[in-house]
Amino acid sequence: MNRMFEARIRNRLAVGCLIMLLLVPSFAWVFPEHRDIATLAIQKLNSGQQQRLQELWSAARSGHEGRLCENVTDTADSPKPTCVDYAAWTAIGGDHSCSARDMLNTVLNAPWILGVEGVSNRLKKQLAAARRQDQRINAVRGSDLALQRTDPEYVTRASSNNAHFLLAKPDVAMDSLAYARLALGSHAELNALATYLWYHLRALTTATEAARSDLNAESHSQIVRSALADEAFGLHFLEDSFAAGHVAGNWGSTAVRLGTHNYYNQHGVSLVSWSGHAFVAVGDAYLRPEDAERAATAVHDSLVQLLDAFGGKMAVNVGAAASTEPDAFDVCHTARFSAASGATDDIRAVAPIVEQTPVPALGAGLGELPRFRAELGPFVGLSTGVRFGVLTRGFGPTQTDVSTTGSLDAAVRVGIGLEGVLNESSDGLAFAEFGVREDKHASGVATLPSRGATTARVRVPFWLVPGDLLVAAPILAFTSPRSLQKMAVGAANGGLIPWQAGLATRIGRFQFVLGREVGLSFYNNDSQHPVVIPTPNVPPINVTIVTLKSFQVEFPILEYRIFRTFSLNQSSGLIVQPYVGFDTPTKTSVVSPEGAPSPRLHTIVTAGVRVVFDWRRYVK
Repeated sequence: MNRMFEARIRNRLAVGCLIMLLLVPSFAWVFPEHRDIATLAIQKLNSGQQQRLQELWSAARSGHEGRLCENVTDTADSPKPTCVDYAAWTAIGGDHSCSARDMLNTVLNAPWILGVEGVSNRLKKQLAAARRQDQRINAVRGSDLALQRTDPEYVTRASSNNAHFLLAKPDVAMDSLAYARLALGSHAELNALATYLWYHLRALTTATEAARSDLNAESHSQIVRSALADEAFGLHFLEDSFAAGHVAGNWGSTAVRLGTHNYYNQHGVSLVSWSGHAFVAVGDAYLRPEDAERAATAVHDSLVQLLDAFGGKMAVNVGAAASTEPDAFDVCHTARFSAASGATDDIRAVAPIVEQTPVPALGAGLGELPRFRAELGPFVGLSTGVRFGVLTRGFGPTQTDVSTTGSLDAAVRVGIGLEGVLNESSDGLAFAEFGVREDKHASGVATLPSRGATTARVRVPFWLVPGDLLVAAPILAFTSPRSLQKMAVGAANGGLIPWQAGLATRIGRFQFVLGREVGLSFYNNDSQHPVVIPTPNVPPINVTIVTLKSFQVEFPILEYRIFRTFSLNQSSGLIVQPYVGFDTPTKTSVVSPEGAPSPRLHTIVTAGVRVVFDWRRYVK
């Protein structure tokens, strides 16, 4: 019974770890793209509107002049910014905070937020300079790793919900008002348009109250700051609604959602707005001027509504009293909205903005957009390899010269694909495989005969030292799942010191993998296939013939992936792995001459290159 109980615990731990590891980020536009869209929207305001927004911003800065920039938009893009402008609030909302209240606290008090802005400014320049896909991948990878180090909750916050995606449309005949009501309904999964409407309506309510009230300077400053925070947080999700990968609908498995998101962001998709305007959109890290213009127009109109509410020209009340604190609805830890998300008249008031957003794709069934899959989840696979190596010596005490050898191997493997956990340069691949290997005879003075082996190979990413995730998982799965998740995502992206992060190039992908993977080969040369060991002191022929069991360990150092192809549930690739290792004798028995003592054998140091063909089929 105890053994059965222990087995169940182990199984549950494994499943729990898998579930946590498969939670992946769902961000849309990268930070500088969000900020650029907001900046363009503010520039679109007429002079009077810009002046009014600047006045509100000046009031919001009261008491926080050291943290908030003097101007609504700060175009310096310094690598070491000293303040946060209002345009940046739209980027901080959602990606670096879970609610408007959380966002404002982060903007005003978090010591790391200026570091996030600095990472963003560097990414903006790198994306502008990128001319090839590999350069763009490396820029985003470097930025994500830097953000992971800068923002303590970046990973766990990103994987908590689907608020950044549009809700799939259930009916092709549905109009924008019906869709908005559905998206805000208590039965709908959290989604981008509804999150925008929730916060925008509350910003309008607060601004309406501010226009009606006679407030002292301090209270006025607080209520203005509250409304601006609600609006900026909501604008983040309005901007997300224009990213191609976020229009395809938030349905399907985690792997399919991520793969579909990544595909359409890069390759684009033909869309139409609710108002009937047709266009092609791209997504995260691929923002073009026309994409920015489209999203900025909607953001501009939303800001105009906010300014009108502050000026008493628009009255909205969603039933919540105006507050000097921004709304605290948590998009990271809440699955659905309450039943009182907004009345039809309130939604109709913002219809001109909703009309500009893309009509989302249909849900599963007839008419759905083609779906794609990221390499996430459990798989079964096959691998074949050819190896060219050198042996620094032979097993015998006098065999001190270098020899060369080659081998073929084949194996079956089971594992978990975690590539793409943070971006497409991630490599959290974990697997175990079992197979066979056949070595040709070693050429040179240190000759070994042809021999066969059974093989095993294990690959697991690590956070700081090899194997640390295997040790930490059983403990942290129950005591601190979020810490385990952060460790796992960090490991998948190169570790705490990201020296093992993948590097994309135009000729393939390179990655240091030392410590991530180990190969084992178990040799057994029986009396039918003995090994000849030179032994000068054993007459008459000065050799001893022995049976030999040995154990070879192999550590890949670098990995060069020449190509990788992927369908909806299968992948294949060709990989080159330089390696080092050793082959140590474990058991010998003398075959001839009879009665001779067993020779003293030595460990052989090995090195070489292994070329591997890897095929996987994902099972979920």
